[in-house]
Amino acid sequence: MNEIDTLKNKEDFDKLYGRSRSAASRCVVILYRKNGLSVSREAFIASKKVGNSVQRNRARRLMKEAFRTSDMPVPGGYDIAFIARNTIADAKCADVQRSIETALTRAGIAGRP
Repeated sequence: MNEIDTLKNKEDFDKLYGRSRSAASRCVVILYRKNGLSVSREAFIASKKVGNSVQRNRARRLMKEAFRTSDMPVPGGYDIAFIARNTIADAKCADVQRSIETALTRAGIAGRP
C-alpha cells in the first residue's frame, strides 16, 4: 500500500460516506464507490466501539495485513473503507482475511482469480 493508495482527505471521506455502497461480513464492513482514478484507495477504520486504543490499533493492523496478504485482485478505480466491527477483537489474521474476502466478493469488487 503506497502513500497514493490511502484515503486521507476529508472531502474524499465525505464523498465515501455520502454516496457509497456497503457490504458486510463477520469482522468487517466495507464502504466503496468508484473514484474515477486508475488506482484504488483504501482506508482502515476502527471506532471506539471496537475497544480501547490498543484494541483499535490491533484491529487496523489486522485489517491492513489481511488485505495485503489476500490473493484476491482488487481492480483500480475504487475508494474502499474497511470498518472494523467489535467481533474483530478476538479474531485471528486468517479470520479477518476471510472476512475481508467475503465482503469484497459480496460487493462485487473482487472475486477469486
